[in-house]
Amino acid sequence: MAIEKIIPGTGGEHYVPYEERTGKTSTVFFTRDLSANGLIKIYKRIAEVLSGKIAVKLHTGEQNGPNIIPRDWVKALMSQELTGGTIIETNSYYAGDRDTTEKHRETLKVNGWVFAPVDIMDSDGTVSLPVIGGKWFTEMSMGKTLTEYDSLLALTHFKGHSKGGFGGSNKNIGIGCADGKIGKAMIHTTPGQDDQWDISDEEFMERMTESAKAVTDYFGKNIAYINVMRNMSVSCDCEGIFAEPVVTPNVGICASLDILAVDQACVDIVYAMTKEENHALAERIESRHGHRQLSYMKELGMGNDLYELIDIDNDDKKICPKDVVKALVPFGAK
Repeated sequence: MAIEKIIPGTGGEHYVPYEERTGKTSTVFFTRDLSANGLIKIYKRIAEVLSGKIAVKLHTGEQNGPNIIPRDWVKALMSQELTGGTIIETNSYYAGDRDTTEKHRETLKVNGWVFAPVDIMDSDGTVSLPVIGGKWFTEMSMGKTLTEYDSLLALTHFKGHSKGGFGGSNKNIGIGCADGKIGKAMIHTTPGQDDQWDISDEEFMERMTESAKAVTDYFGKNIAYINVMRNMSVSCDCEGIFAEPVVTPNVGICASLDILAVDQACVDIVYAMTKEENHALAERIESRHGHRQLSYMKELGMGNDLYELIDIDNDDKKICPKDVVKALVPFGAK
């Protein structure tokens, strides 16, 4: 009789309910206000850790992608609260609108990212950051200019992802700060393989998370996270106009100084929805073992999966994900 091999660290296809988690508690702020004003309001709750030369890491998207964070929201935030801030990006690993610096610059123009400086960090080389406590890497290759910044705001469009299951703050900096040809290949591809995407499921989640840890360790206490839960296709913004249609309700914006807490809160809100509302996104997360992002962040000491969710629209009342989704208009309702 064959003995099933038990692989430590698996289980990324299973959602872990809040009551089954243990450990310390972090704070996550929440607003239902999906607008420039809402973004500015919630930014102010986590802004105290950002100073000096501030990098704003966001996914600027493939050309004409319909789901990226609205440019006018980011423009308002940067003109009112982040004057002097710089949007940071790296070139893509896959062939497309952003795999070279020249094409990437043109795509930035097409998508309207022209109101603030944009640093394509790997346009002139790479820098290696240590990965402390990882099992796949001891260092990760990042865009060269990442180390020129004093603090970082991860401004993330929370959505699904074809490889990661979901794309939150962990994906935004884990994939998004790795340079396009070396770092991203380290995460996605086994050396010597012809298949550019041969790494998947648990191993991919762990590799991506170790890359994110290199970024969080580098910035230390000078990093903050905002997740915008709007236009949550199961597809990443790297799929541009080919993204799957959005069938999950818009929610609001979450922010925290804890990368695990903010991503976990967003996943919890999705799982608090009805099956009709969350079926596509939940299936995408589970089929790709996306929950391993969360459990591995916890194993690496990157944050807490227990949190207090603070409703900044209602006198900082403590709420739970079920209270958040009670106020949603069911998808497809008039």
